[in-house]
Amino acid sequence: MKPYFLAPLFFQKLIWIPTRFILVFFGHIKIYGLENLKNVKGNVIFACNHSSEIDPFIVPSSLPFWSRFSPLFYTTREKAFYTRNGWRRHLFGGIFINAWGGYTAKTGLCDYEKSLAEHIQIARDGGSFCVYPEGGITPDGTIQPARGGVAYLAERVRCVIVPVGVSGVYRTSVSDFFLGKRRIVVRFGMPITQDELREEIVRKSGIRTHIYKAEANYVMEKVEELKEKN
Repeated sequence: MKPYFLAPLFFQKLIWIPTRFILVFFGHIKIYGLENLKNVKGNVIFACNHSSEIDPFIVPSSLPFWSRFSPLFYTTREKAFYTRNGWRRHLFGGIFINAWGGYTAKTGLCDYEKSLAEHIQIARDGGSFCVYPEGGITPDGTIQPARGGVAYLAERVRCVIVPVGVSGVYRTSVSDFFLGKRRIVVRFGMPITQDELREEIVRKSGIRTHIYKAEANYVMEKVEELKEKN
């Protein structure tokens, strides 16, 4: 294990018990599909829908405490994105998110290799990721068009992608949550291989233009199927 794995591993384990307790007691969380991870070799990319600011805490707390995929790493926006977002700039644009495992995906480069350079190295070192291909929180509860970075990263480091559908957290108020009015459901889907991604996209479109975005949207179709089961 690389030294830079230690901080996210420590913090994710530190809050696993209280977070899991809160999600069970107040969010009545139900977790399905963990058996789909049993035969996965190596590290993975968990691709999730993004409905709430608490999303980064849900997936690591849904995995077993001693999960071999821990710690999870994240792709984050550049710090400037959060400067006008009040308390969010301290939580998501500061030291905490870095210690949690968040690494910035550089924007505006029009080059996945440069934008995701740190993430590629992390995956090569054996790190698993939790990513939100929509690139931001959904404004209306529906899954938004995906960005292609998740597909590029998966291809570049030969990782499978595991779709994860999360429901019950969109527009959750603090009072609704702590009064037990929400029911959170997390579903882990079947791993998606590189062969499946490429074959499905070529079969559907017959072209290779914007292939990574097309593959990312295919992944999000699987996420939506899981989400809609709830």
